[in-house]
Amino acid sequence: MPVDEPRDEDAALMLRVAGGDTAAFASLYDRYHRSVARFAHRFVQDAGKAEELTQDIFVKVYRHAGRYQATARFKTFLFRVATNHCLNEVRRGEYRVTHVVEEGEEGRPVEMPAPEAQSPERAVEGRELEATVAEALQRLSERERVAFTLCRFEGMAYREIAEVLSASEAAVKSLIHRATLSVARAVEAWQAGARAPARSEA
Repeated sequence: MPVDEPRDEDAALMLRVAGGDTAAFASLYDRYHRSVARFAHRFVQDAGKAEELTQDIFVKVYRHAGRYQATARFKTFLFRVATNHCLNEVRRGEYRVTHVVEEGEEGRPVEMPAPEAQSPERAVEGRELEATVAEALQRLSERERVAFTLCRFEGMAYREIAEVLSASEAAVKSLIHRATLSVARAVEAWQAGARAPARSEA
């Protein structure tokens, strides 16, 4: 029986990858490399380590292409692989780091205006806010971080995130709600400190 034509282009490409089409794999890699690298960065907070994880994830996607079922969106399949790989590697300890986002690192947790549109003061505030959000994400549980990242930064629906985490939609909503409150409290605390008047030296 012939396989039904998948409804989205990514799924069609992945089926071609399963048949050994390396050009199709290159197309998917080009489309999703940055998203996966950003996702991995939220676990390790290091651009180099995030790139290592990203390469490993795409190798797994290629090797396991034959297991892909076109009934699932490719993005859901990709981030299920990415989530499992990142969690396994971080739990092993090899990729665990303690520093927060530094200027120039990839995978920024929030979108900021272009640097040329910022004053030096605004640029400093932007980097401080990035670090605040990154630290807040590191304090979340692993599943909260995955759910929050996929929802807020990758725009995935609750149903898709539930598939990634093998959880119910209700559980995903709860994870995202708790994570959002934690990040919001961290940002509010930063804003309160940033707006406080500087103390005089006298």
